[in-house]
Amino acid sequence: MTTSVSQRYRWLLHVDLDQFQVSVERLRSPELVGVPVIVGGNGDPTEARKVVTCASYEARDVGVRAGMPLRAAHKKLPDAVYLPLDMGAYDAASADVMDVLRGTGHPVEVWGWDEAYLGVSVRGAEVEPFDDAAIVDFAERVRHDILDRCGLTSCVGISDNKQRAKMATGFAKRPPGATPDDAVGAPRVFLLDDRNWLDLMGERPTRDLWSVGPKTSAKLAANGVATVNDLIATPRDDLIATFGPHQGNWLYVLCRGGGDSTITSEPWLARSHSKSRTFATDIAEPSEMRTAAAELLRELLDQVVAEERLPFRVAVTVRTTTFYTRTKSRKLPAPSLDFDQLEAVVADLLTKFEIDRPVRLLGVRLDLVTDEEN
Repeated sequence: MTTSVSQRYRWLLHVDLDQFQVSVERLRSPELVGVPVIVGGNGDPTEARKVVTCASYEARDVGVRAGMPLRAAHKKLPDAVYLPLDMGAYDAASADVMDVLRGTGHPVEVWGWDEAYLGVSVRGAEVEPFDDAAIVDFAERVRHDILDRCGLTSCVGISDNKQRAKMATGFAKRPPGATPDDAVGAPRVFLLDDRNWLDLMGERPTRDLWSVGPKTSAKLAANGVATVNDLIATPRDDLIATFGPHQGNWLYVLCRGGGDSTITSEPWLARSHSKSRTFATDIAEPSEMRTAAAELLRELLDQVVAEERLPFRVAVTVRTTTFYTRTKSRKLPAPSLDFDQLEAVVADLLTKFEIDRPVRLLGVRLDLVTDEEN
């Protein structure tokens, strides 16, 4: 089901992929499982003005967080594996997950690489096929389908609007009362609605509400509002006087568990496709690398041709046995589907790497023409 018209739903499911970029890298290099991994920038933790995009749970346990400067992360965890962002690989992995979600037959609203909303049961329908048990069972099946088909783990938050479903995902990641990093016993699927909202959220700080940032929570605290219950007890007019009509009304609705129950799904068009291969035996000969890269390119090109798309940029990724990972790319003089032309670019890009170790992984990416590039 694909429509650009917003529709309200009885159930909103927020699907959130665990440590997404790290998980994609671990699919390509299983040896990274259980190892502290930090993804960000070009993978060089000594370079200034680069930040952590994703940290594995092992890295989070010692205080590494997304948004932290890579240099700061390196001081905390110098022995971690640092990897550069590989946009093509994440695009491809995310697209596979979204295909799984769309395969459920319910509308999907994509919010990024690693999260999306599903709308289930149109509001006002005469028959409601999903009671609590049925919607939780459906969410579990979604999780297992993603794992089986994409190799990625996820959590699902269930509610009657996006904001509360997003907060439900937080409870899915950790049991109520657990610390943020304590995932032991996490339910992985959690339903949060009017029936348990006050019990679970009432005494929590306002900062735990979706979209309430540190500045807003500090401003609330300065006015004697520390918890969600405090915010509920605050008159709407007082909130409007402090925050203005838009934010004041929003806070009034949000603290009571309200939010947006619509889903707007639109056709999704991949910006790139990529393929990579981790070798059972590391390779060192340039001829072997060229042959392997050409095979990846052929597989990619078959996919692109089947979709009636056009590549305009080629990229090659090399990962050595030390997990040193680099990507080089080149824009084509004109979009092309000619294998020989593309293979020549791939081969030339391979010569640009300074490879002094055997190679364990090669990847090829084709960036595709969209309306923006036309």
